[in-house]
Amino acid sequence: MFFFFSKTLGIMSLPANFLIGIGVLGAILLATRRARLGRRLLVASVVLLAICGFSPLGNLLLYPLEHRFPPWDETRGAPDGIIILGGSIEPELSAAHGRAAVMYAADRLIAAVALARRYPNARVVFSGGNANLIADDTAKEADYALPLLESLGIARERLTIERLSRNTRENAEFSKAQINPKDGERWLLVTSAFHMPRSVGLFRKAGFAVEPYPVDWRVGKPADILKWAPVSLEGLKRTDIAMREWIGLTVYWATGRIDQWFPGPARG
Repeated sequence: MFFFFSKTLGIMSLPANFLIGIGVLGAILLATRRARLGRRLLVASVVLLAICGFSPLGNLLLYPLEHRFPPWDETRGAPDGIIILGGSIEPELSAAHGRAAVMYAADRLIAAVALARRYPNARVVFSGGNANLIADDTAKEADYALPLLESLGIARERLTIERLSRNTRENAEFSKAQINPKDGERWLLVTSAFHMPRSVGLFRKAGFAVEPYPVDWRVGKPADILKWAPVSLEGLKRTDIAMREWIGLTVYWATGRIDQWFPGPARG
């Protein structure tokens, strides 16, 4: 049920979808006795879409997420394993073409392959099934990640594939069950920097201690926070990504799925 609501109400609550919905409602009301309210909703929709699209709002929302965790400290020594969270490969499109279709967050795969080459004794785990609400059971992200990672030089015997998870909570729980990490082992978690706080919170809740390896940043230096977007779609995308994470953190914390509202670096 939680998965269903996250893929329906959760998606509709994203700024772009919500504001377009407000605009459509306003247009409908123009043909009724509520025309005045309709005009107000239309104006509000256009103005707020412009703010989300062109203003620095997305950068302001993303920056604290992306900088919650520092870069990984490689001086502590080699890790025992590397976990790559799914989200880079579109499973249905991959199934249609018979090969991995890397659509988003390719840096997760690139960084993980670089780490695997740097630490040849580390196990490599890819965790990702199909996050779509209506999904073809045969179209799993991990099934296409496996040959892709092999083609990039990662030996099959090093790879563990977790193909059933539909969201980050299941990434954490299913990966732990499949890997069965031992006490004292060090596992890197590779995912987008903006997604790292929620991911770490969920892995901690699952009892799987991981070391964050953030990648795929969307905001640069502090001076970039106040930059305006030249193309509205860029700003809308950043705003949607950030709001999805903030909403996710709030809902997961309120429902007890993570122990902290804004998980941060481990103490000690």
